[in-house]
Amino acid sequence: MSSRRVLVTGGGGFIGLHLVQQLLECGETVRVLELPDVSLPEHVEVVCGSICDAATVSKALKDVDRLYHLAANPNLWAIDKNDFRRVNYQGACTVLQEAAKHDLEVIVYTSTESILTGKGRREAMVDSTVKRLIQEMPGPYCRSKFLAEQAAFKAAAEGQPVVIVAPTLPIGPGDRRITPPTRMILDFINSRTPAYLECGFNMIDVRDIATGHILAADHGRHGERYILGNENLTLSKFLGQIEEVTGLEMPKIRIPFWIALATGAVCEFFADHVTHRQPRAPLTGVRLARYPMYFDSNKAINELGLLQSPVFQALADEIEWLLEKGLINRRLPLLQQT
Repeated sequence: MSSRRVLVTGGGGFIGLHLVQQLLECGETVRVLELPDVSLPEHVEVVCGSICDAATVSKALKDVDRLYHLAANPNLWAIDKNDFRRVNYQGACTVLQEAAKHDLEVIVYTSTESILTGKGRREAMVDSTVKRLIQEMPGPYCRSKFLAEQAAFKAAAEGQPVVIVAPTLPIGPGDRRITPPTRMILDFINSRTPAYLECGFNMIDVRDIATGHILAADHGRHGERYILGNENLTLSKFLGQIEEVTGLEMPKIRIPFWIALATGAVCEFFADHVTHRQPRAPLTGVRLARYPMYFDSNKAINELGLLQSPVFQALADEIEWLLEKGLINRRLPLLQQT
């Protein structure tokens, strides 16, 4: 059994829960820094509070050997746009500043694939060496995560043992907070989306992302970024996979980008000023979909040993979990035979 003590910020999130479970299975002593009223597995030490509070972060870091910093606002829209900068950027800066006061083996910082693409880019495939500018970020979420990743690189350059991982779209069971990829799946299954904007993206089993964090801590080079991804897909192909799992007919109508952009603008206006609820088509999401988001994860595969579990099986597992949790409101012919 390991005697190592690790801290996971955001351990109650989609990736965080799987990471915490895997760390426990490895025999690690796990401490989680989370907001109040977030359920966590047994045998986890919990520090309640915000990553924006230096005293709370300092308390959570006491006697820790490794730090996994996952805590962030993962949504593409928020009623208070300043929340992205406060949590994602300033929170990351607070965590890194407090971590610098401790003798840690390694700090794994969780970035995102959405900041690795840019306006008018030319690459057919994006790899871990790509460099972007803040002006290329399509919305407040991406800007906040871009700045946070820059802070992580700066911390590494100043001598902190920081390894950066950039997961692509996670898929699989356990997304209790309904992050954007899961919301997209639910909208299509529950018939809330009659048409679609063709786009390209990369998906990976969330359980492989969690394992990838541990592999990055074990084998990652300080100051390096590793893309944790698997399969590049078009949305039309992904909808075909949903059909194959559920037996439901998915939308066949493709809309042009300008219609999606106009729809996104209207949806976000009403979300901001009327409903104050998550819009069905956040503008940041529409803008990200303008160019294919295809990624090359060979660096993580070759250097870390990143797993490449079938994305189709992860989709099937997620849909079964969503059904079990009562989040699907239609009968699925291939999963509900009676």
